[in-house]
Amino acid sequence: MNTCYAVFDTALGFAGIAWSDAGVIRFQLPCANAEAARRNLLRRAPAAKLVAPPPLLAQTVDAVRRYFAGEKIDFSGVTLDLAGQDDLFLEIYAAARRVGYGETTTYGGLAKAMGRTDWETARAVGQAMANNPVALIIPCHRVLAAGGKIGGFSAPGGVETKAKMLALEGVKLRPEQRSLGL
Repeated sequence: MNTCYAVFDTALGFAGIAWSDAGVIRFQLPCANAEAARRNLLRRAPAAKLVAPPPLLAQTVDAVRRYFAGEKIDFSGVTLDLAGQDDLFLEIYAAARRVGYGETTTYGGLAKAMGRTDWETARAVGQAMANNPVALIIPCHRVLAAGGKIGGFSAPGGVETKAKMLALEGVKLRPEQRSLGL
């Protein structure tokens, strides 16, 4: 199966996307420069070849650009290739994709939306969000820690990037929500 990638500019920096014949396999949130985006993307998709995106992927790239320019975009229709993910993570990612633009939930809230109330699932939600291969398309930035605190974010820029993405969507975090509570 061929794996390809592209790096492109957005209003927040350079992003990257990698795909297979089955769908998007990786998404790199904006970085300061194209080389950083390429390097971060290829770290997780080392066999990918640089090519111009085919029409469906070009539409996704355009949607990402519009999102970071402040337009309300729904990525739930983007076809993903999440081969290799375990069943629980796939269930978590499917639930996260239902959290709409401008909405937030917590790790525990997402677990509850899946019909699970055990703390192990809430913890697994946190792990799945931290390992999300297609951040933004699976909107892990909309999943907050307990009490609505911003929690962590493993993308370039960390929690500041998460806060910027939420602000783009009109989500207003109170000062105590921005705190990592450390």
